[in-house]
Amino acid sequence: MQTEYAKSILKDLGAVSGIPIPINLFEQIFEKKDKSKDVFKYMEQFFIEISKKRTPVLIIDELQVVGDIKINGLLMYKLFNFFIRLTKELHLCHVFAVSSDSLFIEQVYSEAMLQGRSRHLLVDDFSEETTMDFLDAYGFTDVEKELAWKYCGGKPIYLVELVTTEENRKKKAEEMLGIRIGQIEGVIEDAREFGYKVFYGEERIVLDEAHIRESLEEFRDRDYLKASELSKSVKLGLIKANILFLDPVKQIIKPQSRLDLLVIREVISDA
Repeated sequence: MQTEYAKSILKDLGAVSGIPIPINLFEQIFEKKDKSKDVFKYMEQFFIEISKKRTPVLIIDELQVVGDIKINGLLMYKLFNFFIRLTKELHLCHVFAVSSDSLFIEQVYSEAMLQGRSRHLLVDDFSEETTMDFLDAYGFTDVEKELAWKYCGGKPIYLVELVTTEENRKKKAEEMLGIRIGQIEGVIEDAREFGYKVFYGEERIVLDEAHIRESLEEFRDRDYLKASELSKSVKLGLIKANILFLDPVKQIIKPQSRLDLLVIREVISDA
């Protein structure tokens, strides 16, 4: 078995600086071509070899996809125990577990096994100052910068939309607002017609129109709420619908973006 690990490691070491994940390792983990191997043991040996010359960094993106996978128990717990071994026990590498799912992050961050062993790093929107500097670099006028902040706040993906548009920026911002209004009204329509259904682990949550509108109404005059101010089912549903965002450290809930806040206020004002 050790000979097999050594062969795999040697094969991967030759390519490790050229691709993010060595293809042999990728195949074993995700395609399970070789089920006889202990993948965690393989990875540990791999990092032992790498760490002799440099400090490796392991980045697992969108980790929530393994949240509900069970392989003789939940895979997530095995992964985090393995991460703790790599970092705190063997001191072989740094590990970044990345997720865009704020519910998943809250679940992971609250686990007792990670207390004092991990840090939560929020990749947040730009501050107003950073947003203005960013827009300055692309020649925005003061009026255009004010418009961008009003509609997009510091959300990079929306700011890039305004930067790259070939049409009038005010028209583009209004178009973005209109598209998002349609998307959120679509969620409300689904809730009215069929009940809006989301799944959280093994739990099936069904929200009706009243659930959603009453919850969104809380944002009429407020930019954020305490997490405890919304019922669990509504909180889970609207976060899964990508309308609200949960900050697991501050325990606040807010719209996903400045644009979403504007949309929420537009939708509830038309009710």
